Amino acid sequence: MTTDGSVKILEEIKARAVSLNDLVQYACDSIVSKILLDKPVGSLTLFAFDKGQRLSEHTSPYDAVVQIIDGTAELTIGGQTVPAEKGQIVIMPAGISHAVHAKTAFKMLLTMIRQK
Repeated sequence: MTTDGSVKILEEIKARAVSLNDLVQYACDSIVSKILLDKPVGSLTLFAFDKGQRLSEHTSPYDAVVQIIDGTAELTIGGQTVPAEKGQIVIMPAGISHAVHAKTAFKMLLTMIRQK
């Protein structure tokens, strides 16, 4: 949400069909993120992970859906390894620890579902 209380939506994608794969690019030895939509009830964030990059184990108070757009990843959710590849989704429950590891360079769309 912006400081004036309005909803943030990335201008370049409003009312258009766009390729998620083209909206974020890989960067060497990095994780790139781009917020597409941010509302009080949820957000959409696009990520590009270079091979080997990781998000360390953490928890979130919100349910989250990971949609793999390109490549392969390994998610760890509550201590269980969950491999995921292009075209698949994984639901990460609120309050359960999770981590992300890029097995190859990969892109994902993260949808956070917040409670009111």
